[in-house]
Amino acid sequence: MGYRALLFDLDGTLLQSDCSVSRRTREALWQCRKKGLLFGVATARSEINALNLLSDLCPDIVISSGGALAKYKGQCVCRSEFTEGETAAMISQVQALCGQDCSLSIDTADGDYCNFRHRDASRATDRYTDFRDFSGCALRMCARLSDPAAAPLLAGGLADCGWIRFSHTDWYQFAKKDATKEYAVSCLCREKGLSAGDVIAFGDDFSDIGMLKRCGKGIAMGNAVDEVKRAADLVIGSHDEDGIAEYLTRVFL
Repeated sequence: MGYRALLFDLDGTLLQSDCSVSRRTREALWQCRKKGLLFGVATARSEINALNLLSDLCPDIVISSGGALAKYKGQCVCRSEFTEGETAAMISQVQALCGQDCSLSIDTADGDYCNFRHRDASRATDRYTDFRDFSGCALRMCARLSDPAAAPLLAGGLADCGWIRFSHTDWYQFAKKDATKEYAVSCLCREKGLSAGDVIAFGDDFSDIGMLKRCGKGIAMGNAVDEVKRAADLVIGSHDEDGIAEYLTRVFL
C-alpha cells in the first residue's frame, strides 16, 4: 500500500530522552520528504513548543495540545477549546480540590502558561503565572494530581470534558472530549483530501492509541507502554535506539 504521510508523537517517540531528534532520524525524514511523503507531528505539547523544538524540520502537519489544535502547512483544520468561563471554572475546581499550590499548565492558541518554574529547557516557551488573574480559552489544561480519583471529579465539573493520564507520571490532561489525536487526524484527512489509510502513525503513550488504530498503520516504539504495543500493527526499536530511522530506511529508502 502506498502511504502519503508520516505522523509522529514527540516525547518518547520522535524525540530522544534528551528531547532532541537524532541525526539519523533527521536524515531519514528529509529523504522521505524528498520522496514526496508528508511529515507531521501529533503531540501533547503546544504548537508553539513543538515548533520551537522542530524549528529546522518544518513539519507539514502539526497536531498539538493533544489534538485540540491541528494545522496543515500553517492553516488551521480543527480547533477545540474551553471558553474563558470554562477555563476559569476548571482552574478554580483544581485549586479547591487539590490546593492552591497544585501544579498547573495551560495551553492557549497564543501561548503556554504554568504556575511553576520549569527545569526542562525544552519547555522554554512556557510563561509563568499564578493564575489569579488568568483569562483565556484553554486548548487543554494539565494538572499534577497526587490522588488519581480527583481526575474524573474534575472532568465531571465541566460539560464535554475528557481526561487522560500520562504514563509513569502523576500528570493528567483535561481537554474537550473531541480534542484527541485521532479526531484531529480525521479532520485533517477530510479537509485535505487524504485517507486515514494513507497515514503511518508512531507513538508510545496512552493518548496515541486512538491515533494508531485510526491510521493505515500504527507503529509503537520499543519503549511504549504495553497497551500501546498491543494496539499497534508493529513494534519497532526505542526512541533512544534510532527505531524510527531504522524503520524508515528499511521501508522507504
